[in-house]
Amino acid sequence: MIAETLKIGRALVTKPQVDFPQVSGGLPVLGHTAEFFTDAIGLLKRARAELGDVAGFRLFHKQFALLTGGAANEAFFRAPDEQLSTQEAYKMMKPVFGDDVVYDAAPGKMAEQMAMLLPALQDKRMRTYAQIIGDEVTLSMSDWGDRGTLDLVAYCAKLTNFTSAHCLLGPEFRNELTVEFAQVYHDLDKGIHPIGYLNAYLPIPAFKRRDIARVRLQEMIGGIVQKRRASGYQGEDFLQTLMDARYKSGEPLSPHEITGLLLAAMFAGHHTSSVTTAWTLIELLRNPFYFMRVLQELEQMFEKHGEISYLSLRDAPLIEYAIKETLRLHPPLFMLLRSVVYPFEYGGYHFEKGTQLVVSPTVSHHIPEVFKDPTRFDPDRFGPERKEDKNKFNFISFGGGRHKCLGNAFALLQVKTIFAKLLQSYEFALGDDPIEGDFTGVVSGPKGPFHVLFKRR
Repeated sequence: MIAETLKIGRALVTKPQVDFPQVSGGLPVLGHTAEFFTDAIGLLKRARAELGDVAGFRLFHKQFALLTGGAANEAFFRAPDEQLSTQEAYKMMKPVFGDDVVYDAAPGKMAEQMAMLLPALQDKRMRTYAQIIGDEVTLSMSDWGDRGTLDLVAYCAKLTNFTSAHCLLGPEFRNELTVEFAQVYHDLDKGIHPIGYLNAYLPIPAFKRRDIARVRLQEMIGGIVQKRRASGYQGEDFLQTLMDARYKSGEPLSPHEITGLLLAAMFAGHHTSSVTTAWTLIELLRNPFYFMRVLQELEQMFEKHGEISYLSLRDAPLIEYAIKETLRLHPPLFMLLRSVVYPFEYGGYHFEKGTQLVVSPTVSHHIPEVFKDPTRFDPDRFGPERKEDKNKFNFISFGGGRHKCLGNAFALLQVKTIFAKLLQSYEFALGDDPIEGDFTGVVSGPKGPFHVLFKRR
């Protein structure tokens, strides 16, 4: 016991040897840990401002290196999995997704698992999802009346929980298990905390609730799978896709694997859509000139198509530019990680095994040489005349390379459908709450509660 304690102590005190610049302010033993857990995005912005494209910082004994800018992002995303590992970097997700699923699987198996989701993202399914999402928005407004006040952050979280659960997990979860699923999902969600980057198995209450919730969710999903197979019912959702999926060996997914992959899709779809919906409405209300253009575009879409659908929303590019600009200013994931498995070179610097490489959409999206006047909400930068995102590694809200988010089209469809439905029925105005970002969790969004006023059109 004493020997183990001394070993841990030496590991925490020992600084790894590095040949790349380190951001100022690191403390003995702690490094930049205190600053990271109180103001992570502030640390990353300061690192870029001080040192440019490559900047190191340390959390206890772990050495991190922040890479920013299109060239650095491209090197990060294009490196082979065997060199820069997502599995090693995201060990904190193993208790949520499960053993041998996604980030805990070998690279080849992970690629097979992610490819199994592709049939759920085809055109036919996307049309079904647009209808489901639209119906959920209509239901969510059913008791609003002619005018009132709405906590936008809480509303978006609840709405996108329902829409994502319905599209991913199917009508059984939405119609039969809503209350219990909401609590189980909440416990899983709160079990993803930045401290997990250091140790995802600490005996803290949030992690204990996470583990109980993971077991229960697998029981719930397993029950639905058994009922479907017994009845012969074929759903138009992600769950059915995974029930029908097979590895190259011909082996089907186990209930454990189905649960883990659904959770991976759920976390990506729900969180991105929730915070992006809230931020987009806030930014449009703060920029009424562009908001009027979006409203005019939607009115023209309604006149032409008479309905909100997957196809009609293709005639609404302005709202898509607004969503992308929101994602540029307020990316849900402000840092993406890879762990160096064997030495990596970039910018004349050498990164040894065990170094944690970081790219930050929040920091890279605010480089003025790339995005003109970067703090300004300017959706036209994504239009055909300017195309400030023409280098695909400058705009990285959905990641990049082989690990680019498979669900980015689903996320955009979800937010566009929600907006079209909301704005078809109501006008909105900002309340008196301050507009602030919340960077305390792994996923960042607007700080709630945040109230908006609504009035029936």
